[in-house]
Amino acid sequence: MNYVVKLLCIGLLSLSFTASAQSELTKSAQTHNKEQATHNAQRESGFKLTEKEYLAQKKALEERKRKVQNQIDMLAKTFSKNEGELAKQEEKLRLDTGSLGELFGVVRQAAKELESENQTSVTGADSTQYSQAVTSIVAAKTLPTLPQLTDLWLSMNEQIQASAELKESEVKVIDGEGNIASQLAYRIGSIGLISEQGYLHWDGKRQDATYYSKQPENGPRLNSLSELSEGNVETMIVDPSRGFMLDQLALTPSLFERLQAGGVVGQIILTLLVIGLIIAIFRGSKLALVQQQIKKQLKTPETPTDNPLGRILSVYDEEKHRNVESLELRLLEAIVDEQQGLEKGLSMLKLLAALAPMLGLLGTVTGMIETFQVITQFGNGDPKVMAGGISMALVTTVLGLVAAMPLLFAHNILSTQAENVRSILEKQGIGLVAIQAEKQQAKSTVGNEI
Repeated sequence: MNYVVKLLCIGLLSLSFTASAQSELTKSAQTHNKEQATHNAQRESGFKLTEKEYLAQKKALEERKRKVQNQIDMLAKTFSKNEGELAKQEEKLRLDTGSLGELFGVVRQAAKELESENQTSVTGADSTQYSQAVTSIVAAKTLPTLPQLTDLWLSMNEQIQASAELKESEVKVIDGEGNIASQLAYRIGSIGLISEQGYLHWDGKRQDATYYSKQPENGPRLNSLSELSEGNVETMIVDPSRGFMLDQLALTPSLFERLQAGGVVGQIILTLLVIGLIIAIFRGSKLALVQQQIKKQLKTPETPTDNPLGRILSVYDEEKHRNVESLELRLLEAIVDEQQGLEKGLSMLKLLAALAPMLGLLGTVTGMIETFQVITQFGNGDPKVMAGGISMALVTTVLGLVAAMPLLFAHNILSTQAENVRSILEKQGIGLVAIQAEKQQAKSTVGNEI
């Protein structure tokens, strides 16, 4: 019975506890629902506000688009109207101007040519009174006025008169170091401008002058022009091309520059030429001295001296007691020894003469290889890029031929001189053998008679 009561009590307690828990959960759920409803209401109001703003912006943009479209339509109508009006005005201008349009073109062309003349001709150094008027005509977009046409005519007349003048004037001259100084120069019409050091290159755009890198030989100077104006000088070197020939003169290489274009191969060829000429001069003088000594020796054969023929005579004096065959061999040996001395250095001359053109051919091949390499790298559009290799190819060939010709000529002359000396020695040797043979024959004849 007590046990049942306890169970009932426990059941009642559990029921009361469950009811209270459910009540708390219900209150919590209701509170959460109220908060969620409030949050949702706030979000909905925000969404409604943003939608109103977007609608307002859309309405404003549509209004702006409508205004812009109206402006575009108005501008298109105005553009079409202006095009039509412009076409009418152009046709009216063409009818009104008539041949004046062609005249304007001719005037502008003449003004451009005159402006170019003022910038390039030396008359621009002191005859530029109307140059601004000419420039204004060139830059004009409308028909030239009568004063402008008058100035154009005066400018032409000014240049014509200046081309016939010999006049002194002060010009700005830039030297090789970049310094600018005013110098007195003498203008020969429109041909040239001459200072104390020769011709000047005039730059009309900068209004200054520079010296040409190379002046012509016996070219005019300021002093010579003063004498010319006084009538003391009858002739003078001038450049009728107005500077073009002087520019080409600067591009003409000198002999030293041509030799430098040969490169290392050219220097080797020149070295061989110098060595060959030294050998030729030395051996030529030696052979000439030997010939003089032999001529003197032929006059006094009984007194041998220190020369090839004298040494042959000495061998004869020493070996004349031998029989004819032995004496002939001794003399032949002496002649061969003298021949080696006479021909000393001639083989080297012949070798150098044969080697020079071969080196020239080597330089030619090397220069062409360099030229083809340049063509491979830069193409063949600019000949100046290939000039180095072509110069080396041509100069070395010329140097090889130039070096070979005098060496061959010297070798031929020296060989002839040595051959002449050898012939004299052989004749004298044969003569000595003949004398010895006659003596022995005479002795044998006398012995037989006895």
